[in-house]
Amino acid sequence: MLSLDKCKGFEWDRGNIDKNYQKHGITPNEAEEAFLDEKAITLRDIKHSRKEKRYTLLGKNIENKLLFVVFTLRENKIRIISARLANRKEKSKYA
Repeated sequence: MLSLDKCKGFEWDRGNIDKNYQKHGITPNEAEEAFLDEKAITLRDIKHSRKEKRYTLLGKNIENKLLFVVFTLRENKIRIISARLANRKEKSKYA
């Protein structure tokens, strides 16, 4: 099981910040809030882990939006790659 306890903050690529907001309407703060959800589900994304280990997180932000977040770990930071609203299939996994 992945533990994020030792992580000290978030890291963003400028292009991903703009892309997530333009494409999905999700701000960096909204995406980061999903990591605070005590019921969040984190899984390894084996299919997309060729260059580095990637993970997915299903979690709710402060506004109760269920988000699907793709991220990796770099040193002691969480680097968010993508964040969007969860689709119907993903929502059914979060209970």
